[in-house]
Amino acid sequence: MTQGMSLTKLENHSVKIDSELARGWRRFRRQRIAILGMTIVLLMLLIALSAPIICRYAPRDIHMQDAYLSPSAAHWFGTDGLGRDVFSRVVWGTRTSLTVAVIGILVTSMIGIAMGSISGYYRKLDDLIMRFTDIVLTFPSFFLLIVAASVLQVRNLYVIAIIIGFIGWPQMARIVRGEFLSIRELSYVEAARAIGTSSSRLILLHMLPNCMAPIIVTATLNVARYILYEAAISFLGLGDPTAISWGTIIGRGQQVLRSAWWLTLSPGLMIFLTVLGFNLFGDGLRDVMDPQLKYPHRQKGGK
Repeated sequence: MTQGMSLTKLENHSVKIDSELARGWRRFRRQRIAILGMTIVLLMLLIALSAPIICRYAPRDIHMQDAYLSPSAAHWFGTDGLGRDVFSRVVWGTRTSLTVAVIGILVTSMIGIAMGSISGYYRKLDDLIMRFTDIVLTFPSFFLLIVAASVLQVRNLYVIAIIIGFIGWPQMARIVRGEFLSIRELSYVEAARAIGTSSSRLILLHMLPNCMAPIIVTATLNVARYILYEAAISFLGLGDPTAISWGTIIGRGQQVLRSAWWLTLSPGLMIFLTVLGFNLFGDGLRDVMDPQLKYPHRQKGGK
């Protein structure tokens, strides 16, 4: 009898999640700013995927006779000091930035979710993990990134992405821990325990799925931050010298800013648009998934 009641609770909880997703999508569609952000993000993904198709010139081809040509019909974003087409380099740079951001987010999420879920579920380990997390948070993220890139002296795009991911995990861990603490004693968790669900299965199949909303929002907003990190590292000359990066293009263009302004303008605009798109998209997701925003009357003491 008890097992049947527990299964019924779990089924009702699953139906509730489906209805919440449907309501969330309807709410998201009504937010024009969020739709704009999602459109920009999808556009950047499309540019990255179709780079070989939309580029008329190879991004590494050198034509010294075409050095520092201003934007024209032949070269939409002009050329650099080696005669390379800036439009092609900016488009391919989209792949670099998004690759670093996605790998960084995957690393951040894996570490942050693991640390946060363990800390939120096992009370004996909570203090130890959170104190370590607090220590890591005391150091400025970008400072740690510069130090790590300088000490390792490994100019590889994927290594840079992994370093960025390692630096960003504490924020994710604290968010996951907070969610686990709030749902650990809920009825559907107790129902899962009552039917003999193991701790690992309970965490992965019952508790973690209900933490995905803040995880997705945090990851989306962190993509914008990681794109800026990669651009800044490349601008300082600490990135992968073989990769085509927006930061590298800007770094070289600043030396001829007055005479060849297009070298910094086009990658700068791409950074601005991409970061803006992910921030608007992330804010829209947060508005949809935040319970206080979905039910504003609760903030005023309503039932």
